[in-house]
Amino acid sequence: MKRFLDKNGYKVEFSENPVFGEPWHVFVLSRYKGRWVLTKHRERGFEFPGGKREAGESIEETAIREVYEETGGLVGQLQFLGQYKVHDPVKPFVKSIFYAELLEMEKKQNYLETEGPIFMESLPDVLGEEFSFIMKDEIVPLSLSRLDDGTMQRSE
Repeated sequence: MKRFLDKNGYKVEFSENPVFGEPWHVFVLSRYKGRWVLTKHRERGFEFPGGKREAGESIEETAIREVYEETGGLVGQLQFLGQYKVHDPVKPFVKSIFYAELLEMEKKQNYLETEGPIFMESLPDVLGEEFSFIMKDEIVPLSLSRLDDGTMQRSE
């Protein structure tokens, strides 16, 4: 288990196992034809797709729906990477993190609260102002460390 403070000063715990109870949010690291697929949130900037679970949905269904809604990407394979809990004193929440290989991209008229897909060959080492705060804590590097050429890598 890894622990750190987020930009709001809240304690965050990350685990490679689903240990924090029922998640109601997802964060999906996505790739299509070898490129990372992010989305441009209208307020926060570039980030991986994600969002809240709807009633009656499994967390995997949420991940698939959110990727499609925000990027037009059709998920082929979905791989669980971990889970994290943000200890917000007012409204703590649990998020499951997935990796998705996308089969195809559909052009959409509406990407909801985003401006659609952003493709990147690689993620920059230093994320500029165009990137969401969600991308700037330890969750993305911890999640990426779980990937190794498409296979799971054990964390220490």
